Amino acid sequence: MRFIQYNREKAHSYAKEWAFKRNSKYLNFDGMGGDCTSFASQCLYAGTGVMNYTKDTGWYYNSPNDRAAAWSGAEYFIKFMLSNKEVGPLAAALSVNRLDIGDFISLSNGTVYYHTLVVTGFSGSIPLVAAHTDDSYMRRLDTYHYDSAQGIHIIGANSW
Repeated sequence: MRFIQYNREKAHSYAKEWAFKRNSKYLNFDGMGGDCTSFASQCLYAGTGVMNYTKDTGWYYNSPNDRAAAWSGAEYFIKFMLSNKEVGPLAAALSVNRLDIGDFISLSNGTVYYHTLVVTGFSGSIPLVAAHTDDSYMRRLDTYHYDSAQGIHIIGANSW
C-alpha cells in the first residue's frame, strides 16, 4: 500500500458545488433517513479518490444496491473512519475546534450519531459546515441542536 495526501481543496470544492443539489451519480437518500452521510462521503471521495471495498465493513459506493453501510449511514461512517487502517481514508478523532477545512463532524443525540457535516470554513473558532438533508453551505455549527459532536480529521488515504 501507499499513502496518498488528502486533497482538501477538492473536497471543499465538491461540497460547495453540490451543497444545494444532488449528483445524479449517487442515490439521493432524502426520504430514506437523509442524504447527509452520502454527501459527506462524496466530498471525501472527491478528496481521496480511494474507496475500501471490504464487504459489509468497508466504505464504498458502486450503485444503490452495491454500497457499504458506511457510505450513507452516520453511525457506520464514524465507526469506519475512526477504525480504518487499510485501503481508503485514514482519520483521527479531534475536537471540533481543531479541525481543518475538508474534515467532518458527526452529531449525536446522546444515543446515536445521526448527522454528518463537512467542514467548509470557520467564523472565529466556530466551524462552518455544508450538509445535505437540511441543505446548507457555510452554516455555523452552533446553529444545530445536538448533545455532542465528534470531529473526524482526515489524515490521508491508503491506496494500492
